[in-house]
Amino acid sequence: MAARIFITRKMEEQVVAPLREKFDVRMWDSESEKAPRDVLLREVVEADALWSVTADSIDQEVLMAAPKLKIVSNMAVGYNNIDLEVAKERGIIVTNTPDVLTNTTADLAFGLLIATARRLMEAEDTLRKGQWTSWSPMGYTGMDVGGAKLGIIGMGRIGEAVARRAKGFDMRVLYHNRSRKPEAEAAYGFEYAELDALLKEVDFVVILAPLTPETKGMIGERELGLMKKTAVLINVARGGIVDETALYHALKEGQIWAAGLDVFEKEPVPLDNPLLTLPNVTVLPHIGSATIKTRLGMMELSAQAILDTLEGREPKNRIV
Repeated sequence: MAARIFITRKMEEQVVAPLREKFDVRMWDSESEKAPRDVLLREVVEADALWSVTADSIDQEVLMAAPKLKIVSNMAVGYNNIDLEVAKERGIIVTNTPDVLTNTTADLAFGLLIATARRLMEAEDTLRKGQWTSWSPMGYTGMDVGGAKLGIIGMGRIGEAVARRAKGFDMRVLYHNRSRKPEAEAAYGFEYAELDALLKEVDFVVILAPLTPETKGMIGERELGLMKKTAVLINVARGGIVDETALYHALKEGQIWAAGLDVFEKEPVPLDNPLLTLPNVTVLPHIGSATIKTRLGMMELSAQAILDTLEGREPKNRIV
């Protein structure tokens, strides 16, 4: 009997087709809506491989319900949606899809930074609503990006890619990371800083750290209070890293100038989230890796990891 694969989202058939030739592939029929919990729990019972996305909670209950499961192939760089301890205990391989989305996500991060700094979404919305009646000396004025100080929290592959882009804007780049990056410092002039010092000094803070027990809530009321009143916070990592209640009050009370968010604690973000009421917040629906080339590349990595595992080869990008 052929090994069974369950895919939690509708993926491009050109990537899935090679798997269908060798395995029993079952795939949820929606691209935009995740498989319901009861469907996921039912499907994993017979699954040898699970192809998941970041919105799927692959927790203890799911993993314990899957006696045949050999691999969880997660179509994302992050893997905070998977219980790695349980996977390791049960001998289940977990893989992710790094590298292929590095430049794409860095582009989005820098684009969101510029859009937030220059109030692009607010200005466009005003124009579309017919509320732009005349040029005015201080109309839609924002913050300069060129020559400003950028602070990056989480200097991994994407962090370094954002920092390289910043050098093209003549920005001074400070970073905070679990470990220093002497090669990047020497090659590009990036400067290491402790978190508090970075928050106090820079004009833009870009969060690119993974969500872990150590980083959860790391940007809260105290940290936001260290930032300049003219500072901009950009988060393209994971929503749980920033205390959203504290961020709302900091923005509403003018403790910081603006924020650009591609991620939220709860996704899809509820429309009653107070952050959506603020004019100085630019929001996006978690599209950091959303280009055609990159998403297809991520799918191919996920599919290849499953193929390798089920055919007895060591998959690339193994986490556990």
